[in-house]
Amino acid sequence: MSTRLTTRPILAVFASIASIALLAGCSGNSVGAAPHPEASDASAQQVPLSELDFVENPREWKGASTAMLGSTSIKSITEDPQQTLPATVTSHDLSGDTSVTVTSTERVLGLDMSGSIAATIVGLGFADTLVGRDVSSTFAEVEDLPVVTSSGHSINNESIIALRPTLVVTDGSVGPVDVVLQMRDAGIPVVFVNDTPGFAGVSQLATQVAAAFGAPETGAMLAESLQADITAKVAEIAAIAPQEEGEKLRMLFLYLRGGSGIYYLFGKESGANDIINGLGGIDVATEIGWTGMQPMTDEAVIAARPDLILVMTSGLESAGGVQGLLDSKVAIAQTPAGINERFVDMNSGQVLGFGPRTASVLDALARAVYAPAG
Repeated sequence: MSTRLTTRPILAVFASIASIALLAGCSGNSVGAAPHPEASDASAQQVPLSELDFVENPREWKGASTAMLGSTSIKSITEDPQQTLPATVTSHDLSGDTSVTVTSTERVLGLDMSGSIAATIVGLGFADTLVGRDVSSTFAEVEDLPVVTSSGHSINNESIIALRPTLVVTDGSVGPVDVVLQMRDAGIPVVFVNDTPGFAGVSQLATQVAAAFGAPETGAMLAESLQADITAKVAEIAAIAPQEEGEKLRMLFLYLRGGSGIYYLFGKESGANDIINGLGGIDVATEIGWTGMQPMTDEAVIAARPDLILVMTSGLESAGGVQGLLDSKVAIAQTPAGINERFVDMNSGQVLGFGPRTASVLDALARAVYAPAG
C-alpha cells in the first residue's frame, strides 16, 4: 500500500526524501539544490505569450524542453517597508503553535527547501537584512551570501551561529528540526511559517513572513500584488492553451532521484496540481485520485496516460536524462509522453517554489509547453 502525504508535511517529507537519496549514494545533486547557476534566459520572456510561435498540436509535439526564467532577480514591492518592533507573532512549530517575540531584523536567515522564504523577504523589501542563504536560494539578490545548508537541506549549525542572526524564519523543510530549535534555546528568535502548497500559499507566506518583520501592511500589499500577478498570468495562459477537453494536455508531475530509485507522483494538495491547472492542462494524478506525494507505480503511470511529464532538472539528470529514464522505466516509456519524449524540466528551486516568482514560473513553463521551439 502506498503512503499518502498531504498539505503541510509535504515539504518536510520532500526534504527527507532528498536526504535518503544522499544516504543511498545518489550521484546527482539533491532536490532543491542548485547544481548549476539558476537557469535563466534574458530574452526568454521579452516576447508576450500571445506573440509566440505555438506548436499546432501540443499533444503531438515530440521532444523535451527546459523552462527558463527570464531573470534571476526578484522585484520588491517597496524600497522602504515600514516596521513596528518588537513584534509578537505565532510560530507554527511542528509540535504546535507558540508565541515568539522579534526585537530585531538586522541579521536574518530565511531557510526552506525551495528558497521561497528568502525570496519573500526580498519581495517585501528586506533584502539587505539577509546574512546567509539556503542552498536553493540562488537568485541575484542573495547569490553572494554564505550558504548555511547542505545539498541535502541539512542545517550547518556552526555556520548559522557564526552569522549571529537576530531572526530565523523557516518552515520545517530543512533541519533537523531539533537543530533549528537549539537556536531558539540559544536566544535566537525562530519563527516557523505554515503555508499551503500551491497558489494560496503565496499570499500566506507573504503575510506570515511580513508579520515576523513587524510589517503587516507591506505583507498585505505584497500578497495582493502576487495573487493579482498569478491570476493575470493564468488568464494569459488560458488564452493560448487548448480549450476543448479532448485537446488539453494531460500532465503529470514526477519527482525522481534516478540514482536512488526514488520516483514519486505529485497529486492534489501537493501544489503541482495548481501549476498544471494554471498551465491549462489536466492534472492526471488528481484525476486518478492521488493526493499529495505518493510513490510511483507502473499501474498508476499507465492508467494516467500523460501527454507531458513535468520534472525537476536535477532529477532528470540523475536518471540519465530522458533516454535514461525511459530505458529504466518501461511503464513511462509506454505512455504518450514517453513515446513522444515529451518532458518539460525546470530548476528544482523554481518549479514548486511558490513565492514572489510564481507568475514568472508559470510563464516560463507555458513557453516550454506550448512554444518549445521558440
